[in-house]
Amino acid sequence: MHMKVNIISGHRGELRFGGKNYPCALGKSGVTTNKHEGDHSSPIGLYSLRSMYFRADKIEQPLCKLESHVISKNDGWCDDPAHASYNQFVKLPFQGSCETLWRDDNLYDVVVVIGHNDTPPVPGLGSCIFMHVAKPNFEGTEGCVALELKDLLALLSNIEKETQIEIIA
Repeated sequence: MHMKVNIISGHRGELRFGGKNYPCALGKSGVTTNKHEGDHSSPIGLYSLRSMYFRADKIEQPLCKLESHVISKNDGWCDDPAHASYNQFVKLPFQGSCETLWRDDNLYDVVVVIGHNDTPPVPGLGSCIFMHVAKPNFEGTEGCVALELKDLLALLSNIEKETQIEIIA
């Protein structure tokens, strides 16, 4: 069983899973079959869900069968195509460009790593593709799939380790 994410209009989408529909935000530029770093698009395709990270200082550990990690202040994800750790978890301080997982907003209170461009990562083909908490009014993402926290938690409690996410046009 897998989740299906349909783009509805612009960067607005709908995630379907387990007979339910969840509103979501996708990349500011919509979706693409030709993903590359910085294009603000969500990658079209079928992907595994790798792991889940969460802010234990803000929420209880979500029910989830994926490998789970507590986010600490020095956790990051490399988005530097020139670095050997491209599209991988890193510790801060870091000698390249990276996304900081400990954020002042609530977007990364729960983060699910989507297995895009990670076996192995190819420099420049996109990094940091996550499912995470949506901004108010479902503003577009940098290429992720963003949902309301309650919906993300509901999904996590119902997925299996084998569950995949399919992003379609």
